[in-house]
Amino acid sequence: MVRVLIVEDQMIMQKYFEYLILQEPEFRLVKTVADAREAVKICSYSAIDLVLMDVQTFHNHDGLTAGKAIKEEHPATKVVIITSLIDPKILERAKTGCADSLWYKDHGEAELRDVIHRTLDGEHVFPDTTPDVEMNWITSGEISPRQLEMLRLYICGMSYSEIAKKMDCSTSGVRWNFQEMITKAGYSCKEDLIAAALESKLIVTTLK
Repeated sequence: MVRVLIVEDQMIMQKYFEYLILQEPEFRLVKTVADAREAVKICSYSAIDLVLMDVQTFHNHDGLTAGKAIKEEHPATKVVIITSLIDPKILERAKTGCADSLWYKDHGEAELRDVIHRTLDGEHVFPDTTPDVEMNWITSGEISPRQLEMLRLYICGMSYSEIAKKMDCSTSGVRWNFQEMITKAGYSCKEDLIAAALESKLIVTTLK
């Protein structure tokens, strides 16, 4: 019997994952919770074989941090991250001990079942890249990782000069990269670029 804990703060997704688990005869749903921090506590006193973990949970508590804590305390427990956040940092962090596998919510049910069973069999199932989203004239894949990091740092409150120092380049180089992103995507200003990045969940800065 595979004992399953679901961590998801959206009611409709809770019901979807519960339905999925209840269709598997060898699975037993232990509990569904909305808060990643509560999941860590549950795993400390209940034997859990599989955690389906959202990234952005109740009060923006970070499912990746919770996944890492669970993996460190209970190495045999499998953690599958489930998320709609396409921020490349999410996938990068998931691969560094925060989870066994990752699945994007916009993918199909059959794929999720496959990921779950492969994970339980000992595989680590991660996409090679994050999904692309449209940003006016381009897709997010047309923005270089270096430019995306500059955008992230600016959204987090750094000035052009601070970004230049951190990324070992000139301030004018940072300014040029922002202008290229704005022009390539067809936005009229930097604020529109930032709004699009946040709205599309290409960059996420709210996790706690």
